[in-house]
Amino acid sequence: MLGTGTTEATSREDGGHPIGHPISGQFGLVMAIFVVISSMVGVGVLTTSGYTIAAVGSSQVMLGLWLVGGMVAVCGALTVAELSASLPASGGEYIYLYDAYGPLVAFLSGWVSFLIGFAAPIAASAYAAASYLLAPLDLHGPMAKVVHQGIATLAISVFAIIHTSDRGRTIWVQSSFTLLKLGFLISFVVAGLAVGWRHRANLVDRPPLGVGAITPMIFALVYIYYSYSGWNAAAYLAGEISDPGRRLPKAILIGTLAVVVLYLGLNTVYALALPAPEIRRIAEREGLDAVAPFAELAARRLFGPMLAAPLSIVIGLALMASLSAYILTGPRVSYAMAQAGHFPAIAGRLTRRSRTPAVATALQGWMGLGTSLDRIVREHPHLYRCRPGSVLDAVRELDIRLAPDTPRPATSVSHARLSVRSSYLLSSLGHPDYRGLRRAALGFALFIAQHPGGHPGLFSMPSAQASDTLSTESMIQAQDMRSRFLSHLRDGGSNAFENP
Repeated sequence: MLGTGTTEATSREDGGHPIGHPISGQFGLVMAIFVVISSMVGVGVLTTSGYTIAAVGSSQVMLGLWLVGGMVAVCGALTVAELSASLPASGGEYIYLYDAYGPLVAFLSGWVSFLIGFAAPIAASAYAAASYLLAPLDLHGPMAKVVHQGIATLAISVFAIIHTSDRGRTIWVQSSFTLLKLGFLISFVVAGLAVGWRHRANLVDRPPLGVGAITPMIFALVYIYYSYSGWNAAAYLAGEISDPGRRLPKAILIGTLAVVVLYLGLNTVYALALPAPEIRRIAEREGLDAVAPFAELAARRLFGPMLAAPLSIVIGLALMASLSAYILTGPRVSYAMAQAGHFPAIAGRLTRRSRTPAVATALQGWMGLGTSLDRIVREHPHLYRCRPGSVLDAVRELDIRLAPDTPRPATSVSHARLSVRSSYLLSSLGHPDYRGLRRAALGFALFIAQHPGGHPGLFSMPSAQASDTLSTESMIQAQDMRSRFLSHLRDGGSNAFENP
């Protein structure tokens, strides 16, 4: 049963935010940066460029698209840095949308995060890591599928146990896997540039660009955006990072910029290894699946087939960093929802010793285990893309609704918000598939069932026009409520939270 939540009732009586208590902050700046990097750098950068070159026919255009995607990611990072610094509570966009649009929009966003936004990356990372780790064994038949699923399941289960058992162990494991990933990728870039620079002519192959090139470039950007997603990862842990107003913006921006540089370096190595005409010939002759393992194809061309097996194992281990980060951050959304009474109340409980959301972590891991990647890609791409855009719109609403004395440790630039929002709208062009909306409709039905008598502010969407019609007394009360909530976060952020 969805709980109304003891915490919600208490916090509303004293005028506070529905998510009334933060988790104890024990994560530092380096840990936050590692979470951002691990969440961003996943299987996408190892596969997307092959599809991109096959679509646009040019390595130079491919690099330009990755640069555009990086600029968009940085703009998004600026926006989330402002939000997370002003509202430092664990839960990510659920917190921001609650304050900007009210409970219904926040609940639907959290519902999509639980079912799709984190379940899909968890499943994808576990599946990809198992694939790379098993590749040297060359398994086939039914046994291969069983072993594959077994490793993926084991990886998800182990990381879930680690992240709920001890925070010190969480920091050590996440840091170790992230350093392994960074060490491997940086070494790959340096060695690839040294070996492949003699083929630098591959980098200057831009064909004449006409109107017909726009559509494949837009669709290529969609997948590049997916590869850059994760720049908001540290915001999910905002209530658990010490001194979030100062450290969170730094972590988000440093992590995002580091990934942009790393991605441009990796794609430069790819272009040096394989010219665009050859990639197109392979795709036309053998199908797009033939260029999917693009990083492996580039490594074979640059360093020879002898390194294929060890490279596959290292990539599999590196992808474990992403899986670990998703399992760490994802449960914070359902935890925050439970605190507000929008999710089963048990998901809002913390373990007594480590103060971690164990039930929320188990539920998110279970959802990842039950996720079909093909179904998610087919039915839910628009739901997955709309969430970042809605968070960016929330900045404008929070500018209106937050109290004048709300601390703003980081302030994003207006045109950065506009450019990110426009880019996500641009990436939504194409032939939409509305079957994924069934999940959102189910979430709406659950919300209504949870609040049969209605919910205060259920359909309210504050705007500049709406705020003009509010009475002076209502505006003062709304501002006072948020001021007290933020003051509580600043003063009590290090206190242990009592289970609801």
